[in-house]
Amino acid sequence: MVDLAALPHRFDDLAGHLPEGFTLSERVLDPEIRLDLESGRIVVRLIGIRTVRGNRLELPAPTPAHGWVVDGSVLRPLPSDVGDLVRAATGDLDQGRIRFGDAIRLLRGEDMPIAVSASESFLAPGGTAAEDLPGVVDVPGLQATLFPYQARGVAWMREAAARNGGLILADEMGLGKTLQIIALLLLSPPPADAPALVICPTSLIANWVREIARFAPSLTVAVHRGPQRPGTWRGLQGSNVVIATYDTMVNDIAIFSAFEWSWVICDEAQAIKNPDSVRRRSIVTIPRRHAVAMTGTPVENTLVDLWSLADFVVPGLLGTRQSFEKTWPDTLEAARDLATVTDPLILKRRVADVAGDLPERIDIDLPLELDGPLVEGYRRAREETLARYPVAGPLVATLQLQLFCAHPWLRPSNADDADGEFAELERGHDLPLITPKLERTVELLREAFRNGRKVLVFALFNRLGDLLREAGADLPIAFWGAINGATPQEDRQKIIDDFSAHDGSGCLVLNPKAAGAGLNITAATIVIHMTPVWNPALEAQASARAHRRGQTLPVTVYRLFYEDTVERVMLDRSAWKQELGNETVPTAMRDSADLRRALEITPETT
Repeated sequence: MVDLAALPHRFDDLAGHLPEGFTLSERVLDPEIRLDLESGRIVVRLIGIRTVRGNRLELPAPTPAHGWVVDGSVLRPLPSDVGDLVRAATGDLDQGRIRFGDAIRLLRGEDMPIAVSASESFLAPGGTAAEDLPGVVDVPGLQATLFPYQARGVAWMREAAARNGGLILADEMGLGKTLQIIALLLLSPPPADAPALVICPTSLIANWVREIARFAPSLTVAVHRGPQRPGTWRGLQGSNVVIATYDTMVNDIAIFSAFEWSWVICDEAQAIKNPDSVRRRSIVTIPRRHAVAMTGTPVENTLVDLWSLADFVVPGLLGTRQSFEKTWPDTLEAARDLATVTDPLILKRRVADVAGDLPERIDIDLPLELDGPLVEGYRRAREETLARYPVAGPLVATLQLQLFCAHPWLRPSNADDADGEFAELERGHDLPLITPKLERTVELLREAFRNGRKVLVFALFNRLGDLLREAGADLPIAFWGAINGATPQEDRQKIIDDFSAHDGSGCLVLNPKAAGAGLNITAATIVIHMTPVWNPALEAQASARAHRRGQTLPVTVYRLFYEDTVERVMLDRSAWKQELGNETVPTAMRDSADLRRALEITPETT
């Protein structure tokens, strides 16, 4: 085989070195820079354009330094100054490894000395590019088996981070974004002097800690928050991963921005979509080698949302905000044009896209932590109830703690309501409407609604549905309904029929005692348990409202619970009963050991 790249670069010098079987043409072709992918890198290629009977033929040059192209066995010349044109366009860039932002600036540059185009592979959306990767990836130290789509996601993120510097992970809820990020970190564990920084809402800290401990026990983790957090930047060095909230990051930005991190990872990155927010202005000052924005909704209100995220993960990619708004106004045409630039940065897959990889049911536990005021409120509720009911105290106190975990405004209605189903609201004290549990549930609903999904929310206490609706007042318009012990039996099926027939997203808030059996609600593909139960059979029956015959898509089941509270005891007790196969125990069945542990376990103030 002839090594054409070894032939002279100048066309005029080819005559004495022409390989056998090749001929020369004198017709000079128009040159063009072609941006392409090679082994995961962005490279500069040089092509010549020939038009034959109206068809555009793109003919490759052996290298960008060659002044001729290959057309079968014919070598055709490019302009004699093509090398100067390529150098003028690319400047000091490494033509064999160009950063994504530089490549886009080349592609969209005005008054370029030479035309610039891009291959389909270079402009391929993240999801499309990931599909071409193997469904298996070797991740040393990962204590989990990745689904094929997750393995492809990890492999794509590794390439995208190396090539682009940053990316947006926008997989739909339930597809394991956190696990994929953990696997990505394990591929090259961040050193202690340049750890990975995970910034997330308070309600997600416990989940990150739990998932890393479960899937990547070799990674060391430090949670940076509370009054005892270090006050110097050296105090942030010592672990592979540092986890902090957005507010703590803002308060401590001086030390966060004092050194370069291996990664800065923003979970629920909609928190930085507003470019004028203090969070957004702060986070972009943190030096980092790579950045990831995790969000199910890259564009929430306007295209500026996407500018904010893209400019965080690849600074300068889309120019200044002012130039961006002129180039890409909020129109459908502009959105399509913008997608050609940003889609290669975004990995966005829906459950329906990868349903073949998934089990019929995906169970996800979401541990939460009570924050400072709520910790004190929880302890106070326990002590006051035990003091008021010295004999029946443990049983009553356990229920009161369950109510508090559901929401601190809930109060038992009367002595006959042993399970607190009809608990009332008591407003006006110093604890807020938005708790970590409500915040997380609202965010799950927000993403579900934007993906057109229907959701079942199970809550033991009826008024919790009212609080959820109030907390989610700004959610996109969707169907809302409720079924609980106060709902007439004859009305329940109509509510379900209306929910199922509704064209679009929706939420049904259900009491598992009233709607946990006998109802078929397969229109829903997401189930959220806001309140744990003592009996696993009741929870299983509730989840089965959506996960049953007739369901054509995987069902994602979330369980929300507070660590180091009565809810942790309830989940442990429920798991123990399931292991015994003892699913017929009545819901209210608790033994003295359960009650004792429920009253001893104590959340810590942070």
